[in-house]
Amino acid sequence: MKTVTAIRHVGFEDLGAFEPALRRRGYDIRYCDAAVDDIAGINPATDILIVLGGPIGAYEDDKYPFILAELRLLEARMAAGRPTLGVCLGAQLIARALGARVYPGPGKEIGWAGVELTPPGRDGPLTHLSDVPVLHWHGDTFDLPHGAQHLASTAATPNQAFAVGNTTLALQFHTEVEARGFERWLVGHALEISVVPGISVNGLRQDARVLAPKTASAGLSVLRDWIAGLPDQ
Repeated sequence: MKTVTAIRHVGFEDLGAFEPALRRRGYDIRYCDAAVDDIAGINPATDILIVLGGPIGAYEDDKYPFILAELRLLEARMAAGRPTLGVCLGAQLIARALGARVYPGPGKEIGWAGVELTPPGRDGPLTHLSDVPVLHWHGDTFDLPHGAQHLASTAATPNQAFAVGNTTLALQFHTEVEARGFERWLVGHALEISVVPGISVNGLRQDARVLAPKTASAGLSVLRDWIAGLPDQ
């Protein structure tokens, strides 16, 4: 059976809508919880590696040593051309593994809003995100790695998505979140929500109820097209 291994940093930032879709495609889903599980023990032959989000910095390996194990795994997979998808923190870790700088951005970007696609973004799997809001939840950003194809931006964050060949895709934003599962985000990120101006629990919840179904649907189309372009999938 084909396998997807998802590295998860906090319990509520999981595969969301991606998980049942991947199971329907015949993938066995395996989670690795970064803080407690052995990242070095992940089977290097896993068909797809997905590195999920989390509220830590990709550069904070002095506080979270498991980040170094993630970077080694990512470096090895990308050197071998193995399919790898990064979401938010996962995208930042991919950028760092490719030698790019990851650092605090000018401010928090939290909430539902669209992204501006570059011409390569419009010509690839991300075309499904044209005029579709995605969930932004980050304070860090990254430089575009050398040789990467720039796919999307926002006014606040020029580098929102990139690809390396057809096997590595990095998304700074979230398209996997479902409205019901988003309730866990509102609890898990309660402190951050309370101190960031312009957002509130009730406002984010209402936006999720209206926008998450459209976002998740478009995100599943992105995932489908990306997988369709992978070798041997």
